[in-house]
Amino acid sequence: MKSKYKWLEVARELQSIAQAGLTYSENKYDLERYAQIMQLSKDILSHFSDVGMEKLHNIFNLETGYLTPKVDVRAVIYREEKILLVKEAADGKWSLPGGWADVGLTASEVAVKEVKEESGLEVTAEKLLAVYDKKCHPHPPELYYVYKLFFLCKVTGGYLKTGIETSDTGFFAQNELPELSTNRVTKSQIERMFFLKNNPGDTLFD
Repeated sequence: MKSKYKWLEVARELQSIAQAGLTYSENKYDLERYAQIMQLSKDILSHFSDVGMEKLHNIFNLETGYLTPKVDVRAVIYREEKILLVKEAADGKWSLPGGWADVGLTASEVAVKEVKEESGLEVTAEKLLAVYDKKCHPHPPELYYVYKLFFLCKVTGGYLKTGIETSDTGFFAQNELPELSTNRVTKSQIERMFFLKNNPGDTLFD
């Protein structure tokens, strides 16, 4: 399994090198070489992931310019000694409410929007708790290179309900966590959020 993860990391690095070269190079021979490197990256990703080559072509074609990390925003909401989780319709597992950052919205606005859409609660974002690099945490392999932002949010209104992407919602104590959607959030990250509830401090990173 570790070798699979390593090859996915290699593929992402090759994609980054190739895309930068294709963006900034003018020599036609260099452009050909960078195109070959890009194809090698696609071949590796297709072999070591469940993503088909056609989908990879479509994803890579959307990426232009210098390659940068994608941003995943998560909201942390406490109720006494419990934390809000939502059940993802996509895999039937649980996560902190959140999703990809939207162009045109600040990161905290994304957190507020995602909570409303996925849980029905109205919140305000109060503090950035953590900025994590996904590769430094025990997530399953990921096609994208991802930074994860965790915002502490305070409930101001609304009521718990499901959304288009969620099938259930609820508050859970640390010792009663349901099966987590580990592509989105890990047990160790949620445990860290519980720690921060009672031990507030500086923003965590990496």
